[in-house]
Amino acid sequence: MMSIPDISRAQHKANPYPLYARLRAEAPVVRVVLSDRKPAWLVTRYADVASALKDPRLGKDPFRALSAEERARQLPWAPSLLAPLTKNMLDQDPPDHTRLRALVHQVFTPRRVEDLRGRIATITEGLVARARARGAVDLLEEIALPLPMAVICELLGLPEADWPRFRAWTNRLVALRTPFDMVRALPSLYMFMRYLRALFERRRRTGGDDLIAALVRAEEAGSRLSEDELLAMIMLLIAAGHETTVNLIASGTLALLDDPESLDRLRREPDLVRPAVEELLRFTSPVDLATERYTTEDVAFGEDVIPRGQRVFAVLGSANHDEQVFERPERLMLDREPNRHLGFGNGVHYCLGASLARLEAQVAFPAIVRDLPGLRLAVPRASLTWKSSPILRGLTRLPVRCAAAPIYSVPRAARATAAGIQP
Repeated sequence: MMSIPDISRAQHKANPYPLYARLRAEAPVVRVVLSDRKPAWLVTRYADVASALKDPRLGKDPFRALSAEERARQLPWAPSLLAPLTKNMLDQDPPDHTRLRALVHQVFTPRRVEDLRGRIATITEGLVARARARGAVDLLEEIALPLPMAVICELLGLPEADWPRFRAWTNRLVALRTPFDMVRALPSLYMFMRYLRALFERRRRTGGDDLIAALVRAEEAGSRLSEDELLAMIMLLIAAGHETTVNLIASGTLALLDDPESLDRLRREPDLVRPAVEELLRFTSPVDLATERYTTEDVAFGEDVIPRGQRVFAVLGSANHDEQVFERPERLMLDREPNRHLGFGNGVHYCLGASLARLEAQVAFPAIVRDLPGLRLAVPRASLTWKSSPILRGLTRLPVRCAAAPIYSVPRAARATAAGIQP
């Protein structure tokens, strides 16, 4: 049997693609034990991943898919405090998922997202201007993170003074890997949930025009969000609403720095940004594994059969580098066409915030390559480290340098914007 390292470890995330290539060739459907010490199956070929993401026999809700005995054996331990979080869309199957998605989709329509372009551009301009004035920054901490964080917090109507608290709470939420992590995170998660419940109550009393107010009053076919569903939805939106974009912008910038010809091309041809963002999504795969699914009956992938009652992860990062689908998959090709990557998933659980993440990246990358001349790494490439995570793939930091500009040469509006957005 092939020896498979812990795929949630930082060392694996630094370059997972050689292992994924071996798995596609030798063991495309393989049983592993993850960092939570629970068994799971990995599906790695593009065709199988695309199929798994749409197969109704691979359920998202373990309380429907598994027996009580199977849940005890398959599911990581979680304290009762976190029970409301199981009400989020990611862990629901139709018809519950359909109802929840319909309620939130009305505030994430393409037209509403496109209306944010001007505000996203203003935020980006300020962040990049401040970086240019300093000449040396951690691009992840000072551009890639505060941009989507500011956007999602503004959409939700969260007070700017509270943004650092939300970032700390969100970091705890996305870092949950083991029972020890959960115990250590309980105080932060309790404060997060208490804060949100108080905020919901204020919105019910006073209303508002932000996303939380819209979800409080949202109704679709006579259905509303319960208190737990609303809590799970907002926590999901805060976490998922910025984490993927943070990883995309930071890892995508690193990919461009690793390939100076592509960086220079994007600088010369800013209209290339739309296919470039799609290629960077494929190439870096900010979401490495789709969230878990559970077999409600035996499911076959070719000659491999996963028995009923098993936990399954579809490996998006592997599918996005499948040589049977993508020509020269380990090469960054900004104008790759076609590009049927699975960076945002597939099927009914296709990422609800995909259009927002795309828009933020389409604004951020041209600004970074255009307005940070002489952009280069400020540390040795080998010293960069990656987050330990079973699902996500992202850097812990990205120190860069550029040709500094005197602060007086930065437009006044950009200086003001930069001063008001803290990483």
